[in-house]
Amino acid sequence: MHLRNPTILASGVLGITGSTLRHAGDVGAGAVVTKSLGLKPRTGYRNPTIVEVEGGLLNAMGLPNPGAEEFVNEIKIAKEGKAPVIASIFGSSLEEFAAVARIVEVGGADAIELNLSCPHVGKVGLQLGQDPALVRDVVRRVKSAVEIPVIAKLSSNVSNIVDIASSAERGGANAVTAINTMRAMAIDVYVKKPILANATGGLSGHQAEDLYAVCLYGRSYLDS
Repeated sequence: MHLRNPTILASGVLGITGSTLRHAGDVGAGAVVTKSLGLKPRTGYRNPTIVEVEGGLLNAMGLPNPGAEEFVNEIKIAKEGKAPVIASIFGSSLEEFAAVARIVEVGGADAIELNLSCPHVGKVGLQLGQDPALVRDVVRRVKSAVEIPVIAKLSSNVSNIVDIASSAERGGANAVTAINTMRAMAIDVYVKKPILANATGGLSGHQAEDLYAVCLYGRSYLDS
C-alpha cells in the first residue's frame, strides 16, 4: 500500500463519515482510518462521552457504529479522495473479526486495522489485546480471510508491549499501530463522581488538536 506521506488520520471522530475521511485525505493525510466497525450496529455509551483534560482529551464513546454492511457506503465515498482508506474493525470472536474483515474488503478498504486495544470496552477491547495468544489468533484468522494488509492496533496498558507485538507478527500482521489511547479517568471533585458516563475512558494527547488543524489548514500545516 503506497502512502504519499507518513501522516495517517487515526481512527476517531473524523472517521465517522465518508465525507470527513475524504476531506482529510484531500487536505494532506497520507492515509485515513475509519471509526471502528463491528458486525452489528452499536449505539455506544450515553453522554458525556468526551471531556477535555489537562494535556489532551479523555473519551469513552463505546464503539458506536452503524455496522460494517451499512458503513460500506461511507467507505466508497472516502475512496473518492486522495488517500488510502484503512477500515478499523472489532469483534467478539475470531469468526466475527473475519466476517467484518471480509465485508470491508469487498467494500473497498485498502487495509484493515484490528482494534485489539480499546481501553473502555471489555472483551472486544483491552482485555483481548492483553492476551498474546488471542492477539495472534485474531490476526491469523483475519489474515486467512482477506487479501489486503492487516494491521494490529496495540495498547500501552500491558506489562510488555513487545510480547504483544511479537504475537501479532507471528499471526501474520503486516504492521502494528502503536498505540491506542491510554486508560484514564477524570473526577468531578465537587460531586465526587467520574465525569464520563462510563467512568473510565481513553486519554489522547495534543495530537488531537494537531489533527484538527490539519483538517482545517491542509497541506500548508503539514509543510510547516
